[in-house]
Amino acid sequence: MVGMVIGMLGIIAMMQVFSLAEGQKRATTGGGDAQNSGAIALYGLQRDIRQAGYGTSELRLIGCNVVLRTGVTLNVMAPLTINHASVPAGDTDTDTLLVVYGNTNGTTQGDGIIAASATANTYPVQTPTSHNANDYVIAVPQVRPTPCNLNLMQVAGSYVGASNNSSLTLASNDPALTTSLASMRNGTLYNLGQSPKVLAYAIRNSNLTVCDYLVNNCSAAGSTPDSTIWVPIASNIVSLRAQYGHDATTPMDGIVDLYDQTTPTTACGWVKTSAVRVVLVARNGLLEKTAVTTAAPVWAATIAGSPTGSASTPIVLTSNTNWQNYRYQIFQTVVPMRNVTWLGVQAGC
Repeated sequence: MVGMVIGMLGIIAMMQVFSLAEGQKRATTGGGDAQNSGAIALYGLQRDIRQAGYGTSELRLIGCNVVLRTGVTLNVMAPLTINHASVPAGDTDTDTLLVVYGNTNGTTQGDGIIAASATANTYPVQTPTSHNANDYVIAVPQVRPTPCNLNLMQVAGSYVGASNNSSLTLASNDPALTTSLASMRNGTLYNLGQSPKVLAYAIRNSNLTVCDYLVNNCSAAGSTPDSTIWVPIASNIVSLRAQYGHDATTPMDGIVDLYDQTTPTTACGWVKTSAVRVVLVARNGLLEKTAVTTAAPVWAATIAGSPTGSASTPIVLTSNTNWQNYRYQIFQTVVPMRNVTWLGVQAGC
């Protein structure tokens, strides 16, 4: 009996050591999983944000409504929009991002349209050889229209005509609009390249997902559960929050003075928004038996109306009743939108 008692005590001691070691293992591996998921997700998001506005941030183009194709209009096209009205909301208390950029090999400042179009889909331009078949382009009149409604088109073929007055033949993605911009003398043709991106990011079912508006109608009712439209790119990402970085001075000086979620309403407002503060919250995939997170993770969000000085603001995770039984990692950074910054100080803004 003495031997049995000693053996039982030994077993109890070993089980306690095993339990402690297993708990430490779960904490380490769980934290590592969250670290990897968050780092990969943030890297991909940063990569697209840094490209935001390439070919689409010129003062005469930015902030316009653009018909992408029949039945799909992108209202207020900007380099990056937080919680765009056309993007369905993600999980509770999370933000969405809409990122737009082109991939042209030519100038992003546009090509001058040197004469009135002879036909609705023919545009005489200064440098027709800089455009290739299937390039996506947007034509903007000499005077920016109000409201600014434009049409995404594609170069249908090589240029025709004399070398000093050559025309591009364009094909609209919405045939009903081929005649809407027939007279474009002294306007500008902006080339977005053959693979521009209009990417919507959202947290859905604790996954970071992305949808490409040039491939799918991301705003369509009922599209959000479809993983072929809203494609998961990182799992166990439970929150995405963001704030614009604005140049709040008039005239502008190109320096970010304020972070908030106030979406610009003018072209000048957009070119004065040259950075975004973003945070991702990743969790480990293991639901613990006990509460291992006693306080909500925080991020350095700026209080509305304050300057760039930040306050620690809790991330709301209470939509999941078991949120305290997970471990979390916070990934926060400020990403400059260099294609907006490179525009420099714009006259009149």
